[in-house]
Amino acid sequence: MSDLIMLVSSSQRLTYSTEAAVGQAVGDLIVEIIGRKPAAVLGLATGATMEPVYANLVAAFKRGDVSFAGVTSFNLDEYVGIPTSHPRSYRSTMNALFFDHVDIDKNRTFLPEASVDKPDEAGERYERMIAKAGGIDLQLLGIGRNGHIGFNEPGSAKDSRTRLVELHEDTLRANARFFSDRPVPSSAITMGIGTILSAKQIVLTATGVAKADAVRRATSGGFQADCPASALQEHDKVSWFFDRAAAGLRMAA
Repeated sequence: MSDLIMLVSSSQRLTYSTEAAVGQAVGDLIVEIIGRKPAAVLGLATGATMEPVYANLVAAFKRGDVSFAGVTSFNLDEYVGIPTSHPRSYRSTMNALFFDHVDIDKNRTFLPEASVDKPDEAGERYERMIAKAGGIDLQLLGIGRNGHIGFNEPGSAKDSRTRLVELHEDTLRANARFFSDRPVPSSAITMGIGTILSAKQIVLTATGVAKADAVRRATSGGFQADCPASALQEHDKVSWFFDRAAAGLRMAA
């Protein structure tokens, strides 16, 4: 971690020179956690920021540095209205980026049930599954340009749990590039902010200048309902991994 910029109190703010370095550092942390606890329960996320993380985890597995055989995972969210077989469902995305390339037992990889008639029951069931697994040891997060975590859009309650949500227009616009064949799904089932805050440890990653304003609001001024990620300031074990652009730092000449 030679390009570490700063370390702050019990929570860490780690800034790296490139997106690739962020992905490597987060991947290394997850490998370290699994090394200490092979049966770790991981909370996983999707999105472009996560792709380098999963690429590094796959590479670590292929080198023999880590086994995921004992790991259980719970993803943050899933779209409503598309089958899990659709290439842009989060189940398909996780398979393509990660699950298909390591030794994890797919029977212990969980996503919210989004193709259901009773989403409230599905949310409650997901909460019970997480509790039965012993809770999440490490929750991986990205951050939306509007400050969302998971699909907890601005205005989400800090104590919210897994539930059906309607996606904001800016989220739909940001995700449109992934849905050339159909409209972006307008709703999803997501872990709530309260669910996320129940994790024992949290890692949030952000890269690119487009995330700089959300990062600034998420890391200062206490909880702000219009920036859901700001709730993480109230958790005592959060590591924030940024590249220089997302941290609001000028690129080196």
